[in-house]
Amino acid sequence: MGDHPFYNILMYSHDTYGLGHIRRTMAIAAHLRSLSTNILILTGSPIAGRFSLPENVDFVRIPGMIKKTNDEYHALSIRINAEHALAIRKSIISATARSFQPDLFIVDKEPLGLKREVLPILRWFRKYHPRTRTVLGLRDIMDDRDTVRRDWQHKKVYRYLDDLYSEIWVYGRQDIYDAVAEYGIPPQTSAKLFFTGYLPRRVATDSRKQKTRKKFCVRSDEKMIVVTAGGGGDGFTMMDTYLAMIESCRLPAVQSVLITGPFMPKEQRRHLARRARPLKIKVLPFYSRMEEMLGAADLVVSMGGYNTVCEILTQATPSLIIPRETPRLEQLIRARAFGQRELVDYLPWQDLNVDRLHRQLTAMLDRLPAYRQKIAAFKLDGIDFIKDRIDRFKESRE
Repeated sequence: MGDHPFYNILMYSHDTYGLGHIRRTMAIAAHLRSLSTNILILTGSPIAGRFSLPENVDFVRIPGMIKKTNDEYHALSIRINAEHALAIRKSIISATARSFQPDLFIVDKEPLGLKREVLPILRWFRKYHPRTRTVLGLRDIMDDRDTVRRDWQHKKVYRYLDDLYSEIWVYGRQDIYDAVAEYGIPPQTSAKLFFTGYLPRRVATDSRKQKTRKKFCVRSDEKMIVVTAGGGGDGFTMMDTYLAMIESCRLPAVQSVLITGPFMPKEQRRHLARRARPLKIKVLPFYSRMEEMLGAADLVVSMGGYNTVCEILTQATPSLIIPRETPRLEQLIRARAFGQRELVDYLPWQDLNVDRLHRQLTAMLDRLPAYRQKIAAFKLDGIDFIKDRIDRFKESRE
């Protein structure tokens, strides 16, 4: 079967800020792990170590970077200049990839990596280790069409997609958002592009859901609302408005849990926690078993990032999405697309205020079984597709 008995998968997740990329990468790794597979994740996420790693999965941490402007980054923790930090990242990526000699290299979202840091190893694989399959994994929606086209033209991404990648996987469905048409992907490249379907998460068992509800003191006659802001860097306004709503016109027979995300500034988290205390609302910065939390909820309020939407749909939990519209339109486009199919309800960011939020949540709480029935029929089959592709890769190397 080749030089070694195991099928080695290397995954790259640049992770400048937020939870999205590392959570998607970890979810894929958890589903793909097996006795015959080794998975190694290259990540810049400062919280990678807070996730419980499944067997046969490990990670290599590269120095974290944080975005200052669209094209400018600086080191997250160590006090060195950006060029120095990028040089360290690039050398760790290169040394890891050459030593590990993966059968499959999956790059998340950024075709060339942060500041082109993956480009050298993609070229090296093509020239010196051509049996490594290189795959670019894209979430369903990157941004609005004009922004993506402009960015990819500027970075010459179209050429590299053609030259350096074996395949492109879009973790979504073409009938929901057609990345080929929207991003102007040429025919020769689209021939190796596959829409995998959406990526499922673990389904929380009934007993775990009940334990979670008990843990957060939800009585049998109460509804549980979970408000989550993903990484949390820009989630304060949504949570602030939610608390203001509870303060002014409390929802009857509802217990709330707020998960701010680890990247919400400390002062904002403390402010929310102080206000939540007299309302008997729990405020947490991070929860490692999100599938259980979202499965236990009767209703979820979130900003609608890719991972949160997949987690909510996996659990078939009704949700209100309040999508941010800066710095990109991805969440708004996704909220509209899923809203049209009645898989989520959504509230435009500019309409977010106490009265509107109260009206919308009250209306949703009255119709929860109808929402849940609609969502339960939606299939998330992305992992099945990916496993099938990898089985074909394995067959071809035997």
